[in-house]
Amino acid sequence: MLLFLLSQNVLAQQPDTVRLSTFDIDVTPPVGSHLSYDPEINKWDLGLRAKGIVLFGSGLPVVLCAVDWLGISNEGMDEFRNALAATAGTTPQRVSVNVLHQHDAPRYDAGAEQVLLEAGIDPAFINPTQFNGDFPRQALRELTVAVKNSLGKSRPVTHIGLGKSKVHKVASNRNIYGPDGKVRVTRMSTTKDPAIRAEPEGLIDPELSLVSFWNGDKPVAVLTYYATHPQSYYRTGVVNPDFPGVARFYRQLAEPEALHIHFNGAGGNIAAGKYNDGSPANRLIFAERLAEGMKLAWEATKREAIKPGDIDWTVVPVALPPAAHLYKMKEDLAAGNAILRENNGNAGKMAWLRRCESGKKLDLACLKLKNARILYMPGELFVEYQLAAKAKRPDLFVAMAAYGDLGPGYIGTADAYKKGGYEVSDRASSVAPEVEGVLMKAMFQLLQK
Repeated sequence: MLLFLLSQNVLAQQPDTVRLSTFDIDVTPPVGSHLSYDPEINKWDLGLRAKGIVLFGSGLPVVLCAVDWLGISNEGMDEFRNALAATAGTTPQRVSVNVLHQHDAPRYDAGAEQVLLEAGIDPAFINPTQFNGDFPRQALRELTVAVKNSLGKSRPVTHIGLGKSKVHKVASNRNIYGPDGKVRVTRMSTTKDPAIRAEPEGLIDPELSLVSFWNGDKPVAVLTYYATHPQSYYRTGVVNPDFPGVARFYRQLAEPEALHIHFNGAGGNIAAGKYNDGSPANRLIFAERLAEGMKLAWEATKREAIKPGDIDWTVVPVALPPAAHLYKMKEDLAAGNAILRENNGNAGKMAWLRRCESGKKLDLACLKLKNARILYMPGELFVEYQLAAKAKRPDLFVAMAAYGDLGPGYIGTADAYKKGGYEVSDRASSVAPEVEGVLMKAMFQLLQK
């Protein structure tokens, strides 16, 4: 209650102004911890960050947070949103937490952790992943302290800035199709075969979108959005934010007055595979290319005055249809714990199915800033959703952050589930093909506001 009153007092002092506070903490686990897929043996020069803003000016505060982890899912996402909402004096529906999906990093799924504990399986055991939540819960506690401390240091926002630029030779579509229209081969983040790298770039969104907040002529925060898996090389045991973290760091040095926050767009079927043979030197190359796109979008920025009436936050809750194969897994689990001992990653799938069957919905959200619309979406979303959003409202500045709640896993289009490929396999996707109709309807509804 005290924090709620604090945030409301900030608004009451200047009800006709927009205000913004920023937070930025290290969320790198200590050496010896278990990352998503490997034990952590060392740290890199750059650690993992949780960065974000608290935006005041239109109703209760809005909290946006980007985390350098592989994923936050199911009850883990509930815990993050609930804690940040309580700290900022708002509701969980006005909080968006999105990961960047680096692989030499932790994950948090309190639902999967509970499933394993119920089965008598150590959630810290890597088989092939792990779900021990001790460090994520500690990091969340530290994050709430940072958000709390930011509230009394909010600054006025008089203008927003909007800019875009293309990023060259980073992203490529992961799927290469054969004459029958089916996926012939999946081009992963690292692609050793030069013949597969030589295949066309495929469907991507080459555009990086940038939204900045200004107090007069001084930038306060810069938010960037670009769709691709963030891997250069990985599974090293050395925790690091990969090339998006390096690019973000470059831009933070170049424009130090503003906090730079990066969000991963709808990059579920997008990666650097065409341009990446896995050589460690490519991390720098991709970071420089992404940073150049950020720089050009910054230089192309057009500023506009903003007032509270120009801001809105809209949420549409959706019930995503669970994949059919999850019900067979549920039957197998009722007979014993074999499926969890064979692959403890199945615990995340069972946690997701439990939530679906209990009627749990996911919140799709849209931040309105004058003529800008920024969508906040769940899962490893296919780029087609991002492109459809932009095509739906060509009259607006549209950007997207995906990789919110990763409980659903990969989210393809209805057509993609017919064409096959890794992303829509039972291993990777926990939703049914009908998911496209649900998401597109809700997404377009948000864009009409």
